[in-house]
Amino acid sequence: MNILVLGLGVIGTTYAYILKEAGHNVEHFIRKSKIEKIGSTINIKLLDGRNNPKGVKKTDFYSIKIAHSDSSYDFIIVSVSTGKLESAIKTLSENHIKGTLVLLCGIWDNKENIDRIVGDYSYILGYPVAGGTIANNSLNCVLFDHIMLESKENTTISNYSVLIQILGSANIKTECPYSMLEWTWIHMAINAAVISTAEKYARYNNSEKAAEYLMSSAKALSEVVLVIRETLKIVEARGVDLKNIKVKFNHTKFHPRLLG
Repeated sequence: MNILVLGLGVIGTTYAYILKEAGHNVEHFIRKSKIEKIGSTINIKLLDGRNNPKGVKKTDFYSIKIAHSDSSYDFIIVSVSTGKLESAIKTLSENHIKGTLVLLCGIWDNKENIDRIVGDYSYILGYPVAGGTIANNSLNCVLFDHIMLESKENTTISNYSVLIQILGSANIKTECPYSMLEWTWIHMAINAAVISTAEKYARYNNSEKAAEYLMSSAKALSEVVLVIRETLKIVEARGVDLKNIKVKFNHTKFHPRLLG
């Protein structure tokens, strides 16, 4: 299958690497002003959790294949913040690039506005279960065995089964929440609570150290739960039913799929 990744960000490049490894043709669309600044390869340091829950460390390199204007793809992976989504879609449209959009974005927006932004593109909402950093042509990332994806019933794309097959070829399972958009809002609210509390108590630039501190401090953990309850009120105010979520937090247990 032919897959385009918009840019060279952490999420897009992580999935690009494993999809290319699975035998798919993967290209990146890079702005002309940035092409000369990037190399032809990226060094990969991957903690791969697809076949082992503890993760397997892997080092490799990834050859970057540059896409051109006036091209068509089976899928286009877009992973940007909400504020940059409109600019990303404009870039694709102005360069006459076609394909089904896979929006792996933290979208804090309503469906009507997303429809307006994507225009004539067909799209599906998702959320990556991966992360890391990328700098100086080196990607240091963690990848889990699943990805959150909008259910077939909640999207109108005609090639849904093809997307499932592509992900499956790279040993990525899919999990479909009742509402992908509402799940994303909840996930973002929880992340905001955890990150802000980690900054207050830990003040570590290293996210692993911050997480270790939070998990070892009863005081910090208690505050995380309290802050999560407050941030979830913002989501609830948007009309999201949090009954099932509240049950779990009343028992001070984090839902693993919400924390990703």
